Amino acid sequence: MQKTLFVLLLSALSLWAYSDYDLDGVDDTIDRCPNTSMTELVDMHGCTIKNLEGEHHFDVILGASYSQIDPTTQQKTDTFTTTFQADYYYKNFSLQASTAYFNSESTVSSSGQTDSFIGAYYQLNPLNSLSLRVGGGLILPTYDAGYGNNKLDYTASASLSYLFNNINLFGSYSYTMINDDDASYLDTNNDQVDIYYQNTNAFNVGIGFYPTSRLYTSLSYNNSDSIYEKIVNIDGTNDMEPLETTSAYLFYTIDKHWFTTVSYAYGLSDTASDHFAAVRLGYYF
Repeated sequence: MQKTLFVLLLSALSLWAYSDYDLDGVDDTIDRCPNTSMTELVDMHGCTIKNLEGEHHFDVILGASYSQIDPTTQQKTDTFTTTFQADYYYKNFSLQASTAYFNSESTVSSSGQTDSFIGAYYQLNPLNSLSLRVGGGLILPTYDAGYGNNKLDYTASASLSYLFNNINLFGSYSYTMINDDDASYLDTNNDQVDIYYQNTNAFNVGIGFYPTSRLYTSLSYNNSDSIYEKIVNIDGTNDMEPLETTSAYLFYTIDKHWFTTVSYAYGLSDTASDHFAAVRLGYYF
């Protein structure tokens, strides 16, 4: 009886003494790499030999936003938008598709699907701390406001990011070829309005910070040409100024799969929305 109790006691002490925080099968007392993922195959020292996770990844992102400008008429009015985005990742290559549906208090165009987007990107890393992302895409005319904006548009972009310690400096530039035809329509007073489209340039610069491994925040300045070169009505010609905003952004990793983003932008020009706010929830797999 005493022998049996002694054996049970030794077994219990052995089980209690064994600790494997990252569940890789190597005791913490000899684990040289104590935070390996469960998708990694490790050696006798607990360090990665091979990552068993696949190289193909996806994410799906749903969002909601509020702005004070109609996306089609450029009228200053409350607008609510729901967004959908899907991404595919393979090594340094990625594909993106997105669309949105808006509801506005504008008297000319109250609601509808916005133009949709499909694009492809490739990321280069000339240095460990420096990355360059280049790509392009198609803007599909999934919404027609009746102003000649029913053509396929093309866009190309490049973004640069430099990371040192927990600070990130970034900037980007994009160029969009607008193929929409100039158009005319009658306003609510039955007066003719002529719309002239133009190709657009857009850029932004900013600084980001990682307070923790799960949280990223940034501040940026954004400048983009309006797709409307000018609008001519009974009052004369209105040459459209660039849309200027300053914005704050937050990205939070909830767990291995779920993440969320929150953003806010303040309009610096009359053509931009005075306030813009958005929240998005994504699932990565």
